[in-house]
Amino acid sequence: MTESLFVEAVRSAGARVFRVGGCVRDAFRGAAAHDMDYVLTGMKETRFCALFPRAEKIGKAFPVYHVYIDGRRTEVSFARKEVKTGAGYRGFDVTFDPAVTIEEDLYRRDTTMNAMALELPEERLVDPYGGRADIAAGIIRAVSAHFTEDPVRALRAARQAAAFGFSVAPDTILSMTACREELCREPGERILEELTRALSAPRPSIFFRVLCRANLLAAVFPEMYDLIGKSQPVFFHPEGDAFAHTMALVDAVAEESDDVVTRFAALVHDLGKGTTPAEMLPHHYGHEKVGLDVLAAWNRRMTLPHTWMKAASFVIREHMR
Repeated sequence: MTESLFVEAVRSAGARVFRVGGCVRDAFRGAAAHDMDYVLTGMKETRFCALFPRAEKIGKAFPVYHVYIDGRRTEVSFARKEVKTGAGYRGFDVTFDPAVTIEEDLYRRDTTMNAMALELPEERLVDPYGGRADIAAGIIRAVSAHFTEDPVRALRAARQAAAFGFSVAPDTILSMTACREELCREPGERILEELTRALSAPRPSIFFRVLCRANLLAAVFPEMYDLIGKSQPVFFHPEGDAFAHTMALVDAVAEESDDVVTRFAALVHDLGKGTTPAEMLPHHYGHEKVGLDVLAAWNRRMTLPHTWMKAASFVIREHMR
């Protein structure tokens, strides 16, 4: 089914259809879209299922369907509103009746650049929160106070800064800081997912520096935070402390390799320096041995992929040779 046929069927049923999310954002960034997502307004779920009987339902808390359009699997959801009722990303009551507007749906999203829609078939831009202007200015900005309701959005904002080379608005930094307590209770799998995507960015260091600005680094990645202020011999490390050295190295490795495993190994190669006693500084005798213990503690807190652990252990143990 082509997009034009999909849109025609939805419009013929008296409903409206919009492209939303990353595909709209990337279009205004001049980048290729990885996924295509759609939101419908003014349509009941039963009517949708009658129109598209081969659609595969994947949402549980609210209806989301996979539909093959233009040869690719796309996500089609119904416009919805959310009310925070509990902790974490599952603690929401969701309303998705046909009366929910596209503006209400966009309002619940994280940042303004992700809160735009293109109404089809005209491709009329719906941008109630200034996402297009923020993209042009290179700014990541929270749409509303709803930002803090899913604490992982704080990691996502930092990761997007690394991915796009954007800055984070000062008020959004404050919103990220407000996520700290709840973020510490999030499942390790969600944090690992954002870390993986951050390590895939052109400059992974931006992710950790933004988290540091938001006072989140110590809470989420204490092994990285502990490197701050750990001085090193200036002759070998004119770039600064162990944190500055690690950030410079992970970016340098990112320029040479797209492999996330390699980038993670670079990120953690000097973990042991974070435990060096003050009286030993600027030297870090035996840090290649201590670093293995620090890595093991990280793995206990947040189970890391086996390939990451294998590569990182080797690099920590042998990087002084």
